[in-house]
Amino acid sequence: MKTLFKRPESLTDVTTHYCPGCTHGVIHRLVAEVIDDLGLRERTVGVAPVGCAVLAFNYFNMDFQQAAHGRAPALATGIKRARPDLMVFTYQGDGDLASIGMAEIVHAANRGEKFTVVFVNNAIYGMTGGQMAPTTMPGQVTTTSPRGRDVTDVGYPVRMCELLASLRTPGFIERVAVHTPQQVVRARRVLKTAFELQRDNKCFTFVECLSTCPTNWGLTPFEATKWLEEHMVPYYPIQNFKKYEDEENLKPQTPNPKEGGGNAG
Repeated sequence: MKTLFKRPESLTDVTTHYCPGCTHGVIHRLVAEVIDDLGLRERTVGVAPVGCAVLAFNYFNMDFQQAAHGRAPALATGIKRARPDLMVFTYQGDGDLASIGMAEIVHAANRGEKFTVVFVNNAIYGMTGGQMAPTTMPGQVTTTSPRGRDVTDVGYPVRMCELLASLRTPGFIERVAVHTPQQVVRARRVLKTAFELQRDNKCFTFVECLSTCPTNWGLTPFEATKWLEEHMVPYYPIQNFKKYEDEENLKPQTPNPKEGGGNAG
């Protein structure tokens, strides 16, 4: 009998700690499937920081490193520079990447470090009790914003794809979602592109995945998918923000003072 569906080799056969309805597991599987498709498991290293993904090393059947909160891009930079032959990816939540790790991700992207970032945006701090995150929606109730996020007091949610796409160096930036079968299929295709670009030593790649958190949102899994579609997708559009097209475009242009436009001293 032909096997049509099985566990990817890049995933271990264990039960995860994620809450019912959480889409971390979906994203884990997509990453694992892509790594298997490309035959990269034996030379892939993942980096997990603090947050819901803190135990990712239990679920991925490959080498993994543990980073301090927000510092996954720094650790990934060290691994990739020491061993350029390895495939390196970080797996980070929004509290980790867009809050304490904001400087880390911005500068890693601006340097054009050739690793892949899988950024899970569920608009809340999941592991530590449902506090307001940099990505929390306007008016969204959390444990630290019981009356809803007040944008006049704390500003608007941070759009990481748009922010990083404003930099010259990053080569591939795209936002996906995993709350419907159609979006899961698209997310898999985008993740594969990101890993292919790293495999070919092209550029920094960044994939943001809109995800649900039924437990901290106070919704059922079905209600959470509807909430994501109605509230997050309009603010966080699912689209590509930067494509890798021509490596020459990523090289810095040094002005020649002899050609004018500058003060040579």
